[in-house]
Amino acid sequence: MADGEQKAVVSVSEAVRRRMSVRAFLPKPVSRDVVVEILDLARRAPSGGNVQPWRVHVLAGTPLDELRALVAGRIAAGVREKAQYNVYPPGLWEPHRSYRFELGEALYRLLGIAREDKAGRLRQYDENYRLFGAPVALFFSLDRRFGSPQWSDMGMLMQTIMLLAVERGLATCPQESWSDWPETLAGFLELDPGEIMFSGMALGYADEAAPVNRLHSARAELESFCTFRGF
Repeated sequence: MADGEQKAVVSVSEAVRRRMSVRAFLPKPVSRDVVVEILDLARRAPSGGNVQPWRVHVLAGTPLDELRALVAGRIAAGVREKAQYNVYPPGLWEPHRSYRFELGEALYRLLGIAREDKAGRLRQYDENYRLFGAPVALFFSLDRRFGSPQWSDMGMLMQTIMLLAVERGLATCPQESWSDWPETLAGFLELDPGEIMFSGMALGYADEAAPVNRLHSARAELESFCTFRGF
């Protein structure tokens, strides 16, 4: 570890329990060495046929400030872009629709934002594009020719990164919301025209005092989605 940081011993099970989407970060910087260490280990994530479809773009400091300012300026000017894929399928069905609805309501209730306060909800959503104050941003892209199996590889890479972050006392928030800014990100990150932006991720130290970080999403009981045979 760099800069005298000590890595706590955290089991995989404990890392899975602790991992959550953090929506308020401290301004405390994360060293480049720590980020490199996480990514160097994460490249061992599963990849079908060892295709390794991922590309990762890491921003901190001035470049990250520039991206935040760029997107904030476009939002203020009323600019919005069209996402290149659906984060959720059209007409999301039950029980998945309710899972998503209940999480959103819990978040806004925790923040004291009323359902009818559409402007307040939009302002909170746009905090995604500040990366909730995180000092490090990761963006994940892949070649457009890849299909859903390679997209699942990307998800496994991201999960591995998030668990390794927990081990190091760090917090994350995966952000498919960044798919709403494909043109801006393609230009800023100098993506190849054949690449598609999949997701962003905020990385840093959680602000434990922030009310929003008291939100822990519920999960369905095992019996509702898992079938056992032969036991």
